[in-house]
Amino acid sequence: MAESRRDLIFGQVTHVTSRDETKGPIEVAFEDDRTVRLDSGDERAAGYAAILEELHRRRHPVYLELDAEAGIERLLVPLVARVEDVRPAPEERGGAGDLQITLYGSHARHLLRRESRNFEATADLLRKAREDSGTVAVVSDDRQEILAAKPHDDATVIGPPIGGGGTVAEEPPDSEPRGCLGQIFRRRRRKCLSKRRAQKLFDDMASRSCAPLTVPPPCIPFLYPDDGCWGRAHEMCRLMVQKHGVTPKKVWIYGSLVTPTKNNPNCVVHWGWHVAPTICVRSGCLGGKQEMVIDPSLFDKPVTKGTWKSVQGDAGAALQASAWTTFYRTKNAGYTDTDPTFTKTNGVLSTYRAALQARSLNVGPPPYAGC
Repeated sequence: MAESRRDLIFGQVTHVTSRDETKGPIEVAFEDDRTVRLDSGDERAAGYAAILEELHRRRHPVYLELDAEAGIERLLVPLVARVEDVRPAPEERGGAGDLQITLYGSHARHLLRRESRNFEATADLLRKAREDSGTVAVVSDDRQEILAAKPHDDATVIGPPIGGGGTVAEEPPDSEPRGCLGQIFRRRRRKCLSKRRAQKLFDDMASRSCAPLTVPPPCIPFLYPDDGCWGRAHEMCRLMVQKHGVTPKKVWIYGSLVTPTKNNPNCVVHWGWHVAPTICVRSGCLGGKQEMVIDPSLFDKPVTKGTWKSVQGDAGAALQASAWTTFYRTKNAGYTDTDPTFTKTNGVLSTYRAALQARSLNVGPPPYAGC
């Protein structure tokens, strides 16, 4: 299916030529002048081609492991980000010499194993990127272990201004959003929902989950729990405000989170933080109310903040609230960002739709047996 002089490609697609699938292969060219051919007879070829076309359109890098006879053995979607922190891995997860890498624009706890290929060079690259506020493309596998990293120019990534300076001011949780969405809010005002309506709202959000082998936009990749929660949460908030006339808040959790899931082949994901929308729900007949979390990546119904926290593996984790308009924040709002046009949101969703589709082609779609 593939033709290559080497077994690995890590770079950008420069051209994709799709021929009649019954008569010829799909050819994909890369920045190092190599070409990979996808055999139209391989049932995965169309899916891989769709991912490569999307990454080419977005000028996003790709990581390919190639087999001389079978073609693409594995396709992974790198994360393009700035490095927030490089430190020794905690004992409960890493071994001696392993490093935990924190990236802006990622809630995954990435692990660089001492035994990994090119450990010293990769560690030096990530440390230098941290010092210089440089942007890197980082490839992690299903265990969230880093396989490779390289410099990658991208001025749009999340992170504090280069050279230091200000941050986008965070609105209080009860503030009114500005602009067109603010007008919708002021017309309808925030109100508490009945339990029945809250469940219908949850079901509508969950129904937008991606079919993992095709991931048709604008679906939400709930079945890829490894990363991207802030994009999923912001898209859900947009839908709640614009389609349902409901103004949510957000709840953020920070800690050493270890969350069981059937949607990762290893049955668990490691997070440094997580976020989801919350809505006000009426409780009882005496005017009681409480904030309920809407998180289809973890549950099949609205849950309390305590229940939401309880499944994430760190009893000492901290919960912090924000207005829904906060798109991204670090702990204690040390750095915050907004996305009023949802352009950044769409970029996050596109990246993790591609990652979900790639995993489903590589090892099969979720849920995974044995979890």
